[in-house]
Amino acid sequence: MHLPVDTKTTIKLVQFTDTHIFADPDERFDGVDTAATLKRIIEFAGTEEDWPPHLALVTGDLVHDPVTKAYQRFYSLFGELEVPVCCLPGNHDDPDCMDAHLNSGTISTTKIITAGNWRILLLNTWMRGTHAGHLPEEELNWLDTMLKKQSQGYALICLHHPPVSIASPWMDAMALDNPDDLFTVLDRYQHVKGLVWGHIHQEYTAQRKGVALYGTPSTCVQFTPHADRYRRDDLAPACRWLQLGPGNEINTWVSYADME
Repeated sequence: MHLPVDTKTTIKLVQFTDTHIFADPDERFDGVDTAATLKRIIEFAGTEEDWPPHLALVTGDLVHDPVTKAYQRFYSLFGELEVPVCCLPGNHDDPDCMDAHLNSGTISTTKIITAGNWRILLLNTWMRGTHAGHLPEEELNWLDTMLKKQSQGYALICLHHPPVSIASPWMDAMALDNPDDLFTVLDRYQHVKGLVWGHIHQEYTAQRKGVALYGTPSTCVQFTPHADRYRRDDLAPACRWLQLGPGNEINTWVSYADME
């Protein structure tokens, strides 16, 4: 996908993650109506000065159970946004079902977005039968090839599972299981400037070898940081804004919805 902006433009992105939409409208995530919270954070994001963004990213766990009806409900919730929406899979998803139902209108499962000075690459860390993530050799080779082909500008990498510990034992047990393989690829390229992910239902910010690392809260239920088991936080639904500057800078913040 190519976004028609020039190299002097700051690219505005909004990241939604872990939307956990159910097939049955009456089902809940720990008592939370995930469709209602998603509607609220989308509405709230629309009040930000940076709205509309150039692109919306949805970084995994789009649905809670990967069935057609759930993806149809997800599509209806995002289909009214008048901006491109690019989705990648999380552990609750089915990549094939996503591809079948989320590639029309403004919504897609494309893996490459070019915009101004930036290339945004979406990785698939889904692994059958587990909540943890994995990057198979073919995905790592694809990433290496895409980064090698990029002759100028900067790169932002998006995935679902965190490639670093967040100091929360129960979540760390469900992280990316081969982060060293990922960083072996990324360390070859100085134009990689940021990684952003979901899965952890909480904020995370760090730096590694000059690369910014960002974990983003959910549009529904948040998890308590540094917990050794599931504990629900009382924070509101959230999204992350990213401004990708023409000179490689990344400006980012998390917005929590004002729940009335």
